[in-house]
Amino acid sequence: MGRMIIIKKSFTNPKSIYAILLLGIFTFLFLGAEYLYVNMISLTAGDEKPVIAQNYALGISAVGFLLYPLFHRFLKRRVQIVGLFILALAAAVCNFLVQKHVSYSSTLLSGMTLFLFLGILGSAAHYLFFKLARDRTHLARMVGVSYALGIFLQFLNNNLVDLETAEALILSLFALVALALLLKAERLCRQENAEAEELQSPAIEDDGKGTRKKIAAGGLLALLVILMACIFSTLDNAVTMHHAAGTDIGQWPRLLLAVSGLSAGFLFDIRKRKFMAMMMYCVMLMSVICLVVLKLGGPFLIGLIVFYLSAGFFVVFFTTSFLDFARHMPTPALWAGMGRAMNNVSAALLTNASVALLVSDSNGMASIILALVLFVAVSVVIYLYTAWMPVSSGTPKDIPTDLDPQEAFRLLSELFILTPKETEVFDKLVNSEESIQEIADGLYLSRRTCQRHIAAIYEKAGVKSRMGLYQLYIEKQRRL
Repeated sequence: MGRMIIIKKSFTNPKSIYAILLLGIFTFLFLGAEYLYVNMISLTAGDEKPVIAQNYALGISAVGFLLYPLFHRFLKRRVQIVGLFILALAAAVCNFLVQKHVSYSSTLLSGMTLFLFLGILGSAAHYLFFKLARDRTHLARMVGVSYALGIFLQFLNNNLVDLETAEALILSLFALVALALLLKAERLCRQENAEAEELQSPAIEDDGKGTRKKIAAGGLLALLVILMACIFSTLDNAVTMHHAAGTDIGQWPRLLLAVSGLSAGFLFDIRKRKFMAMMMYCVMLMSVICLVVLKLGGPFLIGLIVFYLSAGFFVVFFTTSFLDFARHMPTPALWAGMGRAMNNVSAALLTNASVALLVSDSNGMASIILALVLFVAVSVVIYLYTAWMPVSSGTPKDIPTDLDPQEAFRLLSELFILTPKETEVFDKLVNSEESIQEIADGLYLSRRTCQRHIAAIYEKAGVKSRMGLYQLYIEKQRRL
């Protein structure tokens, strides 16, 4: 019962709602623009060109994902807001230019520009999601819900809207909605900027060795996503080529994406994402087996179902992994959206080779060998990543697993000589990421009273900040 209350609170928190809506709207906007773009390119080119054009657009969007951290770091806030406003309007204009599909070259150019802008907006959306999603315990569930929301909106759009002009109009309106959500999210983050700095997860290992280990773990995670994306991109290209050639796959598989995204979010969060990497490894094994069966002449429908089911797991995996990893790095704006960027980079780099392989590999043996090689590489990298990552997804490694958390907390409360009310506040400070106002509301205290309790806790513990209190809490637990 208590667990259900915690989950409900996580999803009814205003900041969590804004975070879910922000990432969900961006997901719909990105996928909807991709769907419209591929359809329009298909009307002006042959069967292979839409696949290549689609993946080039994904590649240019990765450039946009990497550009935003530079804007965030070097431009003033007011300039950033104006820039986001201009980008949202430019994305709306590009949607209409893509819809017109005057020629292959003009549609390609408009699409490349559109996805560059969407990459920048998407990077901003991921970073603000990272800032707003205070409850890291249910991070994967929030990502899964936002992804399912985006997929469901796309399903409705594709089924209820028949005219490409109306589809472009809806996408343009949602670009402005995404802008409004970005501005609101930025305002919420700015209002508690001082608190947000203290709420950053502390780096337990802050020496040179620890920093190098984190960077190595980030590189391995990026490589892992790229290798996984190679397999999914090959399957995606096969589906896209069938679609461009006239195969009607319908819209219902999109619902499988929503279901798999939701399922992944709830499954990944089990035991604070302790088994997330292993679950994703099993999904990859299923996908490789499916690819082998398809190349040996298996039915296309089975491959389509497996692709959509596993693709939802993959998106939630790389999004959650990098959002979680970003809190341990000094530049979270760069790392928060890195998962989507790496996925798109992989799609762009693999395009020509993948299409050529699918077209020329008549007996399927080359595709099978490639899939098996990629799977072995994924196995090695995922092992190295789980061994090198500086902290687990939920709880720092320094907390001993054989110590009951409630007993440890009770002993520490006695050690600090806290009053009953201070103990309740202390619990919130070290075991949640709630703001001072949220702690006060949850304990039915005024903000001023809550701040007095916090000041008393800091004095008794001999620290000056919430980060310092958390570091001391972890250190004391390790010594118990």
